[in-house]
Amino acid sequence: MAKYIFVTGGVTSSLGKGIIAASLAKLLQARGLNVTIQKFDPYINVDPGTLNPYEHGECYVTDDGAETDLDLGHYERFLSIPTSQSNNVTTGRIYQTVINKEREGAYLGKTVQVVPHITDEIKRRMLMLGKKGYDIVITELGGTVGDIESLPFIEAVRQLQWELPEEDCMVVHLTLVPYLKAAKELKTKPTQHSVKMLSQEGVHPDIIVCRTEEPLSPEIRRKIALFCNVKIEAVIEAMDAATIYEVPLLMMREKLDLICLKKLNIVNYHEPELNRWKEFLDKLKYPKSKVNIGLIGKYIELQDAYKSILEAFVHAGAMNECKVNVVNVHSEFITEENVMEKLGALDGLLVAPGFGHRGVEGKITAVKYAREHGLPFFGICLGMQMSVIEFARNVLGMKNAHSTEMNPDTNEAVIDLMEEQKEVTAKGGTMRLGSYPCDIKKDTLANRIYGTEHIRERHRHRWEFNNKYLEQFEAAGMVASGRNTESGLVEIVEIPVHPFFIGVQYHPELKSTVEHPQPLFVNFIKASREYAEKKQSSKTQILEEELS
Repeated sequence: MAKYIFVTGGVTSSLGKGIIAASLAKLLQARGLNVTIQKFDPYINVDPGTLNPYEHGECYVTDDGAETDLDLGHYERFLSIPTSQSNNVTTGRIYQTVINKEREGAYLGKTVQVVPHITDEIKRRMLMLGKKGYDIVITELGGTVGDIESLPFIEAVRQLQWELPEEDCMVVHLTLVPYLKAAKELKTKPTQHSVKMLSQEGVHPDIIVCRTEEPLSPEIRRKIALFCNVKIEAVIEAMDAATIYEVPLLMMREKLDLICLKKLNIVNYHEPELNRWKEFLDKLKYPKSKVNIGLIGKYIELQDAYKSILEAFVHAGAMNECKVNVVNVHSEFITEENVMEKLGALDGLLVAPGFGHRGVEGKITAVKYAREHGLPFFGICLGMQMSVIEFARNVLGMKNAHSTEMNPDTNEAVIDLMEEQKEVTAKGGTMRLGSYPCDIKKDTLANRIYGTEHIRERHRHRWEFNNKYLEQFEAAGMVASGRNTESGLVEIVEIPVHPFFIGVQYHPELKSTVEHPQPLFVNFIKASREYAEKKQSSKTQILEEELS
């Protein structure tokens, strides 16, 4: 019988419920328990697939093709186990299911209401993962206690607390203890109000995790425990950390996992095995070198839009014992006149994924710079497509080369809409989504990086390389080193004569974890480090010649 931990949040959004949930899950996993995490989002969209990144950050894609909240990326990066459609549920999906049942006559003519029909469907999905062999299911509730849209989820938790055995269910509430610099003191009132609001809905937290910039004194802990009716040891300090990967160790020091195990009456566990995690942190904190990597995109002012890419850089940097300094470059402002100024100091270039025409010419210009100057280049999804267009224009001489996404009337569509997408009109969940196989050519860069000829990677796209032009590309020096097993879709392109030039149609960043860094990122950072060392060596040699 699985046990359930619910993580709620109060006072303000973006406190880090996902990181706390993932950290707790990591500690329990390290103690030998089989753990999974799910996220319930209160918005009415069926999934975040059609949301603008400015609204919701990146859209994370699972192996089974679910478009999900970016917190699922944290879950996978911390636990190194894949999530699925079942791990992310929205209000939209709940209502869609209930309305479909009503149309089918499943409610036998009864009036469909929030209670019990909506809450019953929420509970069903909350308990669903518990039937798949997990010891513990951690459920993060999106939003903030007191939000109108969150009320059905809170009510569902209240009902489960009443229905399940007391030792099978608990609530962890994340809140804020702000530090007022003028008064030079921490204030507990926001936490008190947050817990009071949660209690008014019938849900009482077993543990209160306090986000804070300053340490919680024993007096502050006692005050929170007294007014919020929890044990003093159940008031957990969550200080700001230098990296999210320190949070599991901070939570272990606060004994968050042990308090949960005691409440859930779990006794069959061992001391946490976190040697690989600590080794990763050691490399992350004490790098031996540094590289400047240009991230070329159109959402660079919003870091959550490229969250998985940024985290993959962290993993790959630690693997190379190298600090990755990401230089954000807005593609909309890159021109032939200023490209040297913007990219000249970089050691590597990653052109990010995206949709739409805004900023594509800047991306193409950036690709051209990397190709002509031997700068390590890595293109992902749209980034790969931009490298194809750049090569067609400037090497093959196809001046009108483009993608039909940006120019539907181009007569040189080197990137074209996938055949099966041409009749699709609905936008939600209709792209090529999820994990697909790819065969890699022997003796190519991709083959050396992966060390195998068969891989599976996750996708999220509608446009593809137009195989009509493949022979021309390969004759001119751009090789299709990876192709889909069944459709022949080009998945990987590379330029063998370049020190490191590779573009992939899929999203490798989605599978990078702390314990299993994505090999493309690892080798890209390695190539960038070697480029930086070679550049520094050349500068030193020139200086020595001038001095002599």
